Amino acid sequence: MSDRNNKESSKTSFLATLAAIAWSFIGLRRKKDFDKDVTGLNPVYVIIAGLIGVAIFITTLIVIVKLVVP
Repeated sequence: MSDRNNKESSKTSFLATLAAIAWSFIGLRRKKDFDKDVTGLNPVYVIIAGLIGVAIFITTLIVIVKLVVP
């Protein structure tokens, strides 16, 4: 039972998940941080953060195109 409590308490926060997703979008991540993310990230947070990241990326591209193309 204590292993389960330790596993749940080692889950990272949503902000830490956002940071991990942002680094993965850029493609820069240390092996040590990647290994920590694999064991500590909440899959639901990863999906939500990924969708937020994609939405921001697409919105940024659309804004850039609208500024460049008259």
